[in-house]
Amino acid sequence: MSQSTAADTSSLSALKQYRKLVRLLANKMKLKVPPSVQMDDLIQVGMIGLNDALSRFDASQGVAFEAYATRRICGAMLDELRRTDHLSRGDRQQQRAIEAAVQKAEQKLGRAALEREIAKEMGISLAEYQELLGKVFGGRLMYLEDLAGDAGGNGFLDRYVGDPQSDPLTRLQDQRRRAALVEAIKMLPEREQYMMSAYYEHDTNLREVAAVLKITESRACQLHNQVILRLRAKLHEH
Repeated sequence: MSQSTAADTSSLSALKQYRKLVRLLANKMKLKVPPSVQMDDLIQVGMIGLNDALSRFDASQGVAFEAYATRRICGAMLDELRRTDHLSRGDRQQQRAIEAAVQKAEQKLGRAALEREIAKEMGISLAEYQELLGKVFGGRLMYLEDLAGDAGGNGFLDRYVGDPQSDPLTRLQDQRRRAALVEAIKMLPEREQYMMSAYYEHDTNLREVAAVLKITESRACQLHNQVILRLRAKLHEH
């Protein structure tokens, strides 16, 4: 067998061996992005990242391959998410402004804030607030920069280097975050709880949700964005 053939065989074997790692990381990433992001797409770009890791890995650097590969795989997934992300900096600023207003209003009230109360906290009219909800897209529970981490290294990549299942702290953080999300959903107004259940658990589209709630589809879109921003504000507190 030639050296080239042996190298190709070894690379193929490694790709098969670490495919489970790619799927594991894709599963965890999928929990933090919109439903529109397809699992197969994450796995595909993750495999590209794994292949890149195999070709670039240098054992003399003293880094375990799995840790190096994890960073490359997640990096490839994040690059793909950034490529397909349509949000502008202005959109994100508006989202964060709404989240901050929700957080402040609900801390004052001790309950889920009504739209007019959030609008008041922002210093705008209810109509202006609802128009803003229609413009911003609240489709993900985390921002891409949250997944990538900050300058101090506190993001998705840093938490999932190596074998996540062997890190009790990581598992505990995930359990607590999931519990916080469940509690946040329980505190939503009844109509918003129904929207979350119908849209995410039962794959009901917004047009069908709007028909049940007897509102327009654009109004349903506003409410959906508000739900996501409201939950994100709660998770930020957590």
